[in-house]
Amino acid sequence: MIKGLAITPPVLGRISIGRVIEKNGKRLPEKDDQFTITSQIQNKDGWVKHPLDEQLRAKAPNQKLRSIPVRMIFNDPDLNLRAEYTMFDRQTGRPICVGDGETCQRLTNQGIEQHVCPSPDLCPLAQGGHCKPYGRLHVNLDESDEFGTFIFRTTGFNSIRTLAARLSYYHAASNGLLSCLPLQLTLRGKSTTQSYRQPVYYVDLTLRDGIQLQSAIQMAQEIDQQSKVIGFKQEALDQKARQGFANGLFDMDIEEGLEMVDEFYQGEGLNQRAVEQNAFDIQQRLKGSVTALN
Repeated sequence: MIKGLAITPPVLGRISIGRVIEKNGKRLPEKDDQFTITSQIQNKDGWVKHPLDEQLRAKAPNQKLRSIPVRMIFNDPDLNLRAEYTMFDRQTGRPICVGDGETCQRLTNQGIEQHVCPSPDLCPLAQGGHCKPYGRLHVNLDESDEFGTFIFRTTGFNSIRTLAARLSYYHAASNGLLSCLPLQLTLRGKSTTQSYRQPVYYVDLTLRDGIQLQSAIQMAQEIDQQSKVIGFKQEALDQKARQGFANGLFDMDIEEGLEMVDEFYQGEGLNQRAVEQNAFDIQQRLKGSVTALN
C-alpha cells in the first residue's frame, strides 16, 4: 500500500443546499432553500442529480427536499464530521493551511510545516477573510452499500456547530451507538442582523420524524446486539477509518477545492482564464519533469 495515502470513505454522491453558477466569467455560489442530492458526474448544466434525489423528493411536501434520512457510518463523531480552519489557494483551489484552533499544518516552499493556530480572527495570515471553517460530513443514504457515503461540504459556521453538537449529544445519549441510530438531515433557516433579516439556511441532524429518543436508543441497542452476533466489528471499523483519515488534512480533489474557493470568497469568484492558465502551467511542469527523467 502507498505510504501516506489518505483513505477516506467511498463517496457515491453529494448533498448540497445550493449550486455554483457562472456570471460575467466568474463562478459564484447561489444558495437554495432545499437539499439537492447529486451524483459525481457533471454535464454542461452542472452536477447530474442522483436517482435518490427524485425518490426522496416525490415523498416530500410540495417536492421540497428539506429532510433526508441518513445513517452514520462510524460511532466516533469526529470520523463522521471533519471540521478544520482552512485557507485555500484562490488560483488552484488547494488548501495551503489547515488548523484546529491550536496547531496548524501549513504548505510552504520547504514542505509542510507545523505552526500555532490562534484561529482566523487572530492569525496574521488569515486577515481579510482568507481562512474560514470547513466541514465535511459523510452519511450513508443507500443501505445496499453499507460503506458508501454521500458527502455534505460546508463553510457555514451554523451548520458545522450544529452538526458537531448533535453528533456528540447523540453519541453520549446512546452510549456510543451513533452508527445504529435512525437519523435525518434537516434544513433549517434563521435570520440575523448580518443577513439583513434575510433567511440563512443551515443543516441540522435530528432523529427521524415520529421517533422518540428512548425508542431510538432501544432500536440502536437491538441493532448493535444483532451486529455483534453475526461478527460485525464497529470498533475495528472506526479504528481503520481513524488511521485512514490521519493523512487527510490536505486531501481534496480539484473540483471540490474550486467550489470551496467560490463559497469562501463570494463576489471574488475565480476567473476562468486564470484557472485555465494555471492548468496549462502545471501541464508544462509535468512535461518538463518527464523529459528530465527520460
